[in-house]
Amino acid sequence: MDLGTVGFSGIERVTQSDWDIIIRHHEAHYAEHLPLELLGMVERLKGPMLGFQVDRFEHSLQTATRALRAGADEETIVVALLHDIGDLIAPENHCDIAAGVLKPYVSKENHWLIQHHVYFSGYYFFHFSGLDRNLHKQFLGHPAYAKTKHFVEAWDGPSFDPKYDTLPLDVFEPMLRRVLARAPRSQWRETHTAA
Repeated sequence: MDLGTVGFSGIERVTQSDWDIIIRHHEAHYAEHLPLELLGMVERLKGPMLGFQVDRFEHSLQTATRALRAGADEETIVVALLHDIGDLIAPENHCDIAAGVLKPYVSKENHWLIQHHVYFSGYYFFHFSGLDRNLHKQFLGHPAYAKTKHFVEAWDGPSFDPKYDTLPLDVFEPMLRRVLARAPRSQWRETHTAA
């Protein structure tokens, strides 16, 4: 299907009809390719154990499996699957990477959860690096505080177990596709205008 081509050669001459063509292309392209890219990012977490008993791929699948088995909603299961994809390129701020990718597709609560989960998991290890293990408490009262704490305690934290009966990635692919398919343009605008 021909979606059209813009008439300008410099962005300063873009028109509304040009912009509509660009949006059609983006929506068609990302609907098809973004799920594949994100699944590929999860796959690329396979590899070095980095001192753990499982690699980041297995950890991600375990976290999503635990969320699914606990009856979490589909969006939260997808967040559980993708929460550490930023480890590939930015281990020190991996939460920001995953949160940035998912912001247009998930609720504000789940966006906050993915962006802040390290403060909650840090309870178990921050003090070994001279940090305050209770940094998460600065967020007490936030609407997503309890959900994020539960996410770490019940699903993320225990998911380094080489004996856990983890579900395969293909179980989560349809969920990921559905979550990514439902993002309305209004969320896209909000993502680019909200601070």
